Amino acid sequence: MTLDELKTYIRDIRDFPKPGIVFKDITPLLTSGPAFQEVVDRIAGRYRGRVDMVLGIESRGFIIGAAVAYALGLGLALVRKPGKLPHERYAARYELEYGSDTLEIHRDALGDRSRVLIVDDLLATGGTASAAIELVRRLDGDVVACAFIIELAFLKGRTRLATDDVFSLITYAGE
Repeated sequence: MTLDELKTYIRDIRDFPKPGIVFKDITPLLTSGPAFQEVVDRIAGRYRGRVDMVLGIESRGFIIGAAVAYALGLGLALVRKPGKLPHERYAARYELEYGSDTLEIHRDALGDRSRVLIVDDLLATGGTASAAIELVRRLDGDVVACAFIIELAFLKGRTRLATDDVFSLITYAGE
């Protein structure tokens, strides 16, 4: 499946979650077995042998991250919104394109694994992924790369990420 074909599985939802935002909805991609498999295979193939843990960002990053971790035979660490993790945790606050939020990670999420692939569905301003990078580093982990299905390049989020390897399957240059 080509990237142009994959792109047909992403729909725009205007004015969600607030006026002026065009939400990139990946649920049609997830409901297509071949499209979902293509996304997972492309990400997993790129990082096979280079990482020993996958980290999924709440919430769509859990879906993609879990599938990538499974394909690589690795574990999955989670970063979640506040109040969702029951054990000792670290927190990082970040700015979104439409507000601010906080992410948390269990202090023992990486165990003795240190080469981490951060996975999420979308890179916009880079705030969420930047907070995830901060949390991995607080656990003495090495962020090998960040991988996304979609990148909104016009928001320049990759410039905020403190890693050399930022991979996006589908890039939108303008709104």
